[in-house]
Amino acid sequence: MVQIRPFRALRPQKESVAAIAALPYDVYSKSEAREYVKTHPHSFLRIDRPETQFDESFDMYAPAVYQRADEIFEKMQKKQVLIQDKKACYYIYQLTKGCHVQTGLCACSSVEDYVKGVIKKHEETRKEKEEDRTKHIDVLSAQTGPALIVYHSRPAIRKVMESEKEKTPVYDFTAEDGVQHKVWVIDDPYCIRKLTGLFETVDHTYIADGHHRAASAARVSQKRAGNNPHHTGNEEYNYFLTVLFADDELEILDYNRVLKDTNGHSREEILKRISERFRVTSSGSEPIHPKEKGEMSFFLSDSNGIHGTWYCLRVKKQYIKQDPIGILDVEYLQREILKPVFGIGDPRSDDRIDFVGGVRGYRELERRCRSDCVCAFALYPTSMEELLSAADANLCMPPKSTWFEPKLRSGLFMHKIESF
Repeated sequence: MVQIRPFRALRPQKESVAAIAALPYDVYSKSEAREYVKTHPHSFLRIDRPETQFDESFDMYAPAVYQRADEIFEKMQKKQVLIQDKKACYYIYQLTKGCHVQTGLCACSSVEDYVKGVIKKHEETRKEKEEDRTKHIDVLSAQTGPALIVYHSRPAIRKVMESEKEKTPVYDFTAEDGVQHKVWVIDDPYCIRKLTGLFETVDHTYIADGHHRAASAARVSQKRAGNNPHHTGNEEYNYFLTVLFADDELEILDYNRVLKDTNGHSREEILKRISERFRVTSSGSEPIHPKEKGEMSFFLSDSNGIHGTWYCLRVKKQYIKQDPIGILDVEYLQREILKPVFGIGDPRSDDRIDFVGGVRGYRELERRCRSDCVCAFALYPTSMEELLSAADANLCMPPKSTWFEPKLRSGLFMHKIESF
């Protein structure tokens, strides 16, 4: 049984929402975040990435950084740029990008469900990122970015939400990237009870994106429960900010890799090693986009780093796996190429590898290989079925296996928690 509940969202005034709403904190590199806030002074990224308010040499994890985030956060509330709803509500959040439309329910999910595995995960967290978000939530006493949660589609839930969407949205704006965002407030007690009850019939939900947000919320919850002599389990810190989508609503793009060195190998040695387990076909200066599982594109820079060649890689039949993790293209890449050829055993901690969301395109991979990298791998996207199968089997997929697009915006909904 899945536990969700409504909450009193802290959210922007209608006239400010487009300027405040920001892409998730982890979409930006350090330099990208810094440049973005320079040209978008009202963006919520100032709060989600408060190191942008300091000199580049300043320690981004220093206590003063989180304190600055809290100062900006409190100032926005005092000026009533951000206002808190007077009663607990659910919120419908619809994102439209081109022909793709996805509609989710913004609600608070139970930390207890996360701890007990009712909310399933498919990815391990990185210690430094989890520590960062834990401090961020703790200092602000608020969760500022939602975790993206998936559930098996239920017609009854969809029916209620479609009915509520016939009303006038409180937000309707199109962001710079062309994504349209609409939000409806559900404050009718009967509808709230109906949705809460419908989710109680759902056996499990799944974290699609936001493992660090969920893990950090759980850590803060446990800390505050331990410090509260009157803890009941009903406090706001026992729940965390989520947007829940049916599994047939979401679109997963490829999540690609760029490498910063060749591990001492020549171009010829790299191609020879890869060809032991993959059929390698050159496509010259133009990439061949993978059309099915077991295919990937590989870009290898030339010796001067100005030009390069694209190759199509197809895994040989004898190396094809069938288990929920082994069958993933990201795992083929890690198991058969990154570790044995490039010596990258743990992509979560090795600074020689970086990850590029598929939304940025193959030209971004080439650009990186002309600047700070030497080669790139473009993958066939992981499917929703593969993600759910891995989670159901209590297995962890390789890091950065999925890129969900469009991205949920931070700064649209915030969940305030008590401070103990």
